[in-house]
Amino acid sequence: MHRPLEGFRILEVAQFTYVPAAGAVLADWGADIVKVEHAETGDPQRGLVRVLGHKAGKEGSSFAPIMEGPNRSKRSIGIDLANPAARPVLEELIRRSDVFLTNYLPGVRTKLSITVEDVRAINPNIIYVTGSGFGSQGPDSDKGAYDATGFWARGGSADGVMPEGADSMAFMPAGAYGDNIGGMTIAGGIAAALLGRERTGEPSEVDVSLLGVAAWATQFTVNLALSSGGPLPKVKRKKTAAAGNPLTGSYRTSDGRWLQFSMLQPTRFWNEFVTAIGLTHLVDDPRFTTMDGIFESAEEIGDWFADAFAARSYDEWLVQLASLSGPWAPVQNSWDVGNDAALIANGRITDVVDADGVTQKLVANPVKFDDQPVQMKRAPQFAEHTDDILRELGLDDEQLIELKIAGAVT
Repeated sequence: MHRPLEGFRILEVAQFTYVPAAGAVLADWGADIVKVEHAETGDPQRGLVRVLGHKAGKEGSSFAPIMEGPNRSKRSIGIDLANPAARPVLEELIRRSDVFLTNYLPGVRTKLSITVEDVRAINPNIIYVTGSGFGSQGPDSDKGAYDATGFWARGGSADGVMPEGADSMAFMPAGAYGDNIGGMTIAGGIAAALLGRERTGEPSEVDVSLLGVAAWATQFTVNLALSSGGPLPKVKRKKTAAAGNPLTGSYRTSDGRWLQFSMLQPTRFWNEFVTAIGLTHLVDDPRFTTMDGIFESAEEIGDWFADAFAARSYDEWLVQLASLSGPWAPVQNSWDVGNDAALIANGRITDVVDADGVTQKLVANPVKFDDQPVQMKRAPQFAEHTDDILRELGLDDEQLIELKIAGAVT
């Protein structure tokens, strides 16, 4: 059962990445995702040409990673939800769906008659899911958010990575960073709701907010601040990331790359570590046989380690440290991650054939079932499956033409 959601249909009335990313995960898990796009403009994300300073696609190619990632394996139908002539189509899609998934704001949902009450009046058994900026209740329930605002800034991550006295605010490490984490969270909520409905017969109403996801991601420091009664002081960073333990931190190589170590039990790994980095004279050094001894000289030791790592290149260290048993990792860039041997071996980087017939690569969701590779197709072109989906609903060619003339579908 490596596609456990096969047979479930999700009706996705959403745009950009947060919430559509959830649909992508559910599609990876086997669900049939029908993506509703505006009949004229489609998902506004299709119009983005640059993301965080990078081009969103390649010249002459239909493959745009910003659309492919959160929309792979879906079918697209173009519907003008504000057009009364489109209402019967939408209602039939709702009747045939297990889940209604949206990130439209409350006011828009009311205007388009797609509130939970509206949708449940058509299909009482449907699971109704919203991805919101700040939750379905409270003073900001009607406000929208992008992950840069609701997740990164307001949720504490930006402050968490900024050192004291920073001259500029740290920005997200990747486009749609919080959106993709939030989408995975929504997908888990939907899977739980489907299981709950199977067991009890009761359909859930699910809401996942970007702010809630962010608070969960930063919960260690949030919980610590709440228990201490105020904001946490900034920890001054030196050469290592963990004060007092030079075997836990980051070190720079001769070519400007970085290596991250996380050996929380420094005495356990001391001899192996210093041997690996060429400081064999420190093996069994009586000054550093206890944690207190290491901590007392942590700054001096950190300098020795930093000098050692600065003497070799990143690639040389990857070979030298390959058999090191203590936890460590190279600080990889996006290209490195996309070519990571562990991800490839576990099928988390997978091939798809784009609309031009060219094989491309995409990151798969991190959940693997039954040790099987994920079955993934490219994202749909705008309204690509409109006619097919309408025919599934029982409409004939004459009815299709009438809807198109009315501007109800594309």
